[in-house]
Amino acid sequence: MVFADSRVLVVGTTADYIDWIRRNSPRRAFFLTEPEVRRQAKETSPPPADEILCDLTNTPKALKALEHHLEVWRLQLSGITCFDCESMALAAAIASAYNLPYPSVEAVRRCRDKASTKATWKAQGVHCPRARRVSSAEAAATFSRETEGTIVLKPATGSGSELVFACRGPEESRTAFTEIEKGLRRRQNSRMYRVNIAEDPAIVAEEFISGEEFSCDFLIENNQTRIIRLTRKIRSPKDPFGTVRGYVLIDDLPGGIPRSNLRRRLREGAEALGIHRGICMVDLLLKDGDICLLELSPRPGGDCLPFLLRESMGIDILSLTLDVAEKRPIFLKRHHPPKPRVGLRLFAGAPGVVEEIDWSRLAADPRVSQITIIRKPSDTIRMPPEDYDSWLLGHVIFTPSEDGVELARQCNDLAEQIAIRMAPC
Repeated sequence: MVFADSRVLVVGTTADYIDWIRRNSPRRAFFLTEPEVRRQAKETSPPPADEILCDLTNTPKALKALEHHLEVWRLQLSGITCFDCESMALAAAIASAYNLPYPSVEAVRRCRDKASTKATWKAQGVHCPRARRVSSAEAAATFSRETEGTIVLKPATGSGSELVFACRGPEESRTAFTEIEKGLRRRQNSRMYRVNIAEDPAIVAEEFISGEEFSCDFLIENNQTRIIRLTRKIRSPKDPFGTVRGYVLIDDLPGGIPRSNLRRRLREGAEALGIHRGICMVDLLLKDGDICLLELSPRPGGDCLPFLLRESMGIDILSLTLDVAEKRPIFLKRHHPPKPRVGLRLFAGAPGVVEEIDWSRLAADPRVSQITIIRKPSDTIRMPPEDYDSWLLGHVIFTPSEDGVELARQCNDLAEQIAIRMAPC
């Protein structure tokens, strides 16, 4: 067979990422997409050769659809990648079937399952919070008593702050466990909350470690790690626990921690989980001058981070991920903006149906260099813990002023410049 071209397969991503890649890396990739993603997309559909619409919960069916697509369109796989946690196991299975470089199915499962991640790290001597699965409200309360401090309860395979609770004592732990159980029942059809489609959702209890939190994208290959971006997380005490309000680009960790120490800890964390090559995202914190790993995933950070990297550092992390998938040489310039740059997430303050969003004041603010609004009139906004997606309005990239006003106040000021009018649900 004569192949027309070779492309990277992107497994199970969102419509906006598909549009980004098609615009900025034309004819380099094609996409295996959940049909519901395409039905709800605002973006223009790709041509038939560029997308396979398939049930991504059925691996044999997805493999058969891919085989048929390759034959019909005379395509050849040059690599495989994935940007969404819930699709990584499928990407690993396809990679294995086609002998493509990608973390193994077992490595992906260790990353996806937060209890397994922590158990693996503990066994390998990688500093991380103590954690274990809990199967009942009383088991959560028992962990709380054993820990003798605040604990965190969360779904084993969740993402971000969704259904994540900080619990001060056994009674709060019982209440939070019940709330997570209810939330998981409402989300029982979501692929996000299953390590394996045949398994029941699981809940994990972790000790809470107080410290400043950071997020990092890094490349691991040939037993070496290279840091792509390092950001400090901005949190707000009024938002649900675990909510990241924004990210500040930084050059190094505070406290004089050598960059080499961070690189070594990242390599140890990735290799312990079975990841030896690829772009990874990690959440970490500093406690008493030591690096404590929280979560690690074989994909780059999402949300506003790709926009922050492109706007501030000239790095297209999605195209870079395609380069890694194809084993192209990777050249990373350590170029950072002369002033701090921030990616600020914008949230609705109340539920309702959007009637009007006016961001003209925000666009006129001299600190702001880029705005992305994802909500529009007629959209329904629900608040956590019912819904952790719809209350996100979008994000801005901005350069903080140097007038002595603290960053948290500047974030509040910018967020308040969006005027949104809503009707009751």
